[in-house]
Amino acid sequence: MRTILITGPGGSGRTTVAAATALRAAGNGIRTLVLSADRTDTLGTTLGATTGPTPTRITPHLTAWRPDATAGFRDDLARFQDRASHVLNLLGASRLDPEEVTPLPGAEELTLLRAVRDVALSERHELLVVDLPPTQQALALLSLPEELRRYLRRLLPAERQAAAGLRPVLGRLAGVPMPSEWLYETAARWDTELGAVEAVLADREAVVRLVAEPGPAGTDDVRSASLALALRGLRPDALIANRVVPEEWPAGLVAQQRKALEEWQESYDVHAVPHLGHDPRGADDLTALAVPEVNDTTSTVEWPVVDHLAEDGVLVWHLPLPGAIRDELDLIRRGDELVVSAGQFRRIVPLPSALRRCTVAGAALREGELRIRFAPDPDLWPRTP
Repeated sequence: MRTILITGPGGSGRTTVAAATALRAAGNGIRTLVLSADRTDTLGTTLGATTGPTPTRITPHLTAWRPDATAGFRDDLARFQDRASHVLNLLGASRLDPEEVTPLPGAEELTLLRAVRDVALSERHELLVVDLPPTQQALALLSLPEELRRYLRRLLPAERQAAAGLRPVLGRLAGVPMPSEWLYETAARWDTELGAVEAVLADREAVVRLVAEPGPAGTDDVRSASLALALRGLRPDALIANRVVPEEWPAGLVAQQRKALEEWQESYDVHAVPHLGHDPRGADDLTALAVPEVNDTTSTVEWPVVDHLAEDGVLVWHLPLPGAIRDELDLIRRGDELVVSAGQFRRIVPLPSALRRCTVAGAALREGELRIRFAPDPDLWPRTP
């Protein structure tokens, strides 16, 4: 299944572009589902139909779905209370009734991720178009599975499950129940579910498309989003320049948009979407936007390790980071992981196996690419006979 993830700054028209993209693909006979996490039915308004927690058939090949975060959160909490009942009784805590539960911050994002996973596993559709939240929230959402899996493994490492037989004894000695097996089972289940989501988002068939209105604000957002995506080994499949005005509109606005478009075209595959003079509504308006079709491009960017042992005695790890500023870059080696910070964005990445037996020998930013040099550690590197 092909997945198109669409985001952009608030008010850029990303939901409209997502709906138009899905409608065009469905018109070409591709079984398509468009997914949105908006609490309000902006997607339905754009498509001219009501969408909600039950997938809605819009056309013979297009389905729209807006999952209910509240219902999902209630179900998860109910299952947790059932499994943790003995701990809650020990603490004297009373159970929460479903009617008094409201989603915590982040519930919408988790619900959307779960829906992405479910659609991918169902294999009912050939294309999934995801209307992501505004750019900053979307970037955090894309990193969430990887971050949560890392936290789970640190807090509840799998090897601790080997001590399951000791927990009853330790519980009697301590006078309180020790964490039950269900806690580790739950952690393992979460890790599996998050791994499935991470696999969908990291698949070469998943692409990210940015939507922005040409202008200073849009240019800043595109630059920031591109750097954040690059830190995750991604690049935009396309940049949708939305609401491009015709030449007869006020000269100042036309000139501002043309300047942004010329700048974008140097680095991105830019697709200009016209301003219709009104908010697009219904199939006719969405068709008039002429958004790009589904193609076979990828957003995945390789981070190769290049062997310079013979010439310089080092291995060089190449990390493309277009838009990065040298003074805003920071690197920290922590065991077999590398903490990479670029401006306001940060990612903890595992080192490739060969580099784990090396020490960091330096780094440099050249032509939008971070090149980190690693020297073999004599105590760890295999010796040549």
